[in-house]
This record gives sequence, structure tokens and C-alpha cells, in this order.
Amino acid sequence: MTQLSLCAIARNEENALPRCLASVKDVVDEMIVLDTGSTDRTVAVAEEWGAKVYHMKWCDDFAVARNEALKYVQGEWVLVLDADETLVPEIVPQLKQLMADPKNLVINLMRQEIGASQSPYSLVSRLFRRHNLIKFTRPYHALIDDSVIEILKQESHWNIVTLNPVAILHYGYQAEAINSLDKYTKARLMMEKFVEVHPYDPYVCSKLGALYIQIGQIKQGIKFLKQGLKSNQAEAPVLYELYYSLGNAYLKQGNFAKAQEQYQKAISQNILPKLKIGGYINLAGLLQNLGKLTTAKQLYEAVLKLDPNLAIAYYNLGMTLKGLKQYPEAIKAYQKAIELEPNNADAYQNLGVVYYQAGYLKESLETFEKAINLHQTKNPNAATKLRQGLKGIGINL
Repeated sequence: MTQLSLCAIARNEENALPRCLASVKDVVDEMIVLDTGSTDRTVAVAEEWGAKVYHMKWCDDFAVARNEALKYVQGEWVLVLDADETLVPEIVPQLKQLMADPKNLVINLMRQEIGASQSPYSLVSRLFRRHNLIKFTRPYHALIDDSVIEILKQESHWNIVTLNPVAILHYGYQAEAINSLDKYTKARLMMEKFVEVHPYDPYVCSKLGALYIQIGQIKQGIKFLKQGLKSNQAEAPVLYELYYSLGNAYLKQGNFAKAQEQYQKAISQNILPKLKIGGYINLAGLLQNLGKLTTAKQLYEAVLKLDPNLAIAYYNLGMTLKGLKQYPEAIKAYQKAIELEPNNADAYQNLGVVYYQAGYLKESLETFEKAINLHQTKNPNAATKLRQGLKGIGINL
């Protein structure tokens, strides 16, 4: 009997797909890959890894493609991954235990967004029992949640459970994986088409509003985010996204009071604390810039309790401690940021400043030299600017 099936859609993913399939090959009983028009070796790669490959012409709708892929699944349970995602092996025993419970219908999984420093975690409904009424909706950021809600109205015996440890690693936010503005244009057009028919859908409004803010169209982004809030139908996770993105929009407009209000509304939502990290970091950064360093410090420390390996939180904490003139603590924070991101030139530069202010001249010179060398490879202008600044205080490097 086929217990667990991988279900994936892919197009031109010959480079990413092997890592994805390798992560599940010994976990699932079958691998289903729906190719939506690849012109590279995606199909051959999938077959080499033992996947069953099916084909469909791309129709600008992720939900349609995911539902087409579901037709070929034979497993009792379905694990949905994209080509740029991998399953964390340590989580498998917990997954199997939850799948063994006959009352469980959906297992929500924690996904870590590799390279997305400010919102490094998301919760996704990607592991579910095969049920003839489960289907994906929404053309972009497709999800099964709508159909699951309808099922529960008729079949209330099912459980929806959430697994807190990270289960999926998503590499789509790494710099080399982010495509040109064309990617955002396609996403925008798909979501706008959906919103024309469902103007107050809070989920799509949250995604579309965030996308507009990301590409610099702030007013348009705010319009869609407020539109999503008007529905009064958004559950806590979507409310968090709406308020968080509104905070980002007002911050970019320089409206700090409104930004702070939205961030506070976001982090007040009843969702898993790890999912609020972006809100905590952005609120702390805002307060830091307003000179409220003690409160910012407390927020960064709260973030590091949630994720002790988040480099940006150590870096920002170092900035805050430097402002408070707590130099020994600032040094430790910057050192930890560098340990996690060894090529972070800014962290070395700021650590050099703290060493200098604390009277550690030798360490300061060594650290500034490291910062200059790192800047030189990525941003020569920053290296030149740092040299000039140091020359102003009598340091020639």
C-alpha cells in the first residue's frame, strides 16, 4: 500500500529538483512530478530520481496545476513540495507519528525561508490525507485551506494539527534564486485577475499588497491591504500578514506612528511566536531609530529566544547595545552575527567601531581591515568610504 506520496509541480527546475527529490526519496513511497512545460532537463532529472512524470500546459494558475498533479497521487497521505524546497530529515519520525493517527486530516508544517532574514518562518498546509474534497484554490500562493474548512463543516471528526519544529527548508529567497521584476509582474497579474472577482479576499489582498510594497508601489499596496482588512473574515495568520505589511508600507512612507501601530497589531495576533519574528524585528528597528533603545534591545532579545541562530537579530542587537554604550555586550552580539554570517562586512565594520570606542585598538584595526577586504569584493565604494572615514581619525589602512 502506498502510504505517502510526494506531489510536486515543476518547470525548468533541473538545478533545484535533485536536492528536493533527494530529501524525500527514502521517506515517500512514490514521487509525482507534474511538468508544466520545461525546456531544460527537468523531466529527465525527475525520471532519473525515480519520479513518475506527468505533463500539463501552464495556464497561469498554480491551483489548477497543483490539482492536476493530485489526480495522479496514489498515497494515503500527500506531501507537497516545490522544487526549491527540501524536507528536513530529523522531522520524519514526528511526521509518521502524526500520520498514524486516523483522526488527523491535515498537518501544518513550519517552513524556514532560507535567505529571508526578517521573516524567516511561515506555516504551510503541505501534508494532508488524500481526500476527494481537498483541492487547492487561489491562482498564486495556492492553498488547500478553503476546501478543508468546507470539509470540516460536514465531517467534524477530523483534526488539523500543527508541527512546530521546522519541517521544510525553502531556498527561494536566496539572492541567486530571486528572478527579475518579471517574476513579480506575473504574480501581480495572476492575483489581480483573482481580486477582480473576489475583491475582498483577505489572503490574496495580503499577498498582493505585500508584493506592491516590495516593488515600491506603496499607495497601491496600502489600498489592497486595507481592502483585505475590510472583509472582517481574515483569521489570525492572515491578519498578521495584513498588519505587518501595512507597517512596512507606513515605515517606507516615514509615518512612524502608524507603522508602530500596525506592527503592534501584527504581533498581538494569536499565532505561533516564530511566525511573528518579522514583526518583532521591524518594530525593534523602528524603535531603535526613534531612540527607544532599551525597548528595542528587549525585542531583539525576545527574537533570539525564538531563533538563537538569526544573524540579523544579533547584528541589530549589536547596533542597539552600541547606542547604549554597552560595549562588551555589543562586541559579543557582533561576534555572534559574524559567526553566523562570516562574510558580513557591515558586521565587521561595526564591530571595529565598538572595539575602537571600547579602547581595543589592536582588535579594532584587525577588524576594520577585514571589513575593508570584504567590502572590496562586493562593494568597492563602501571600502573606499570606510578608508576615508578611518583616515579622518588617524587610521590608515
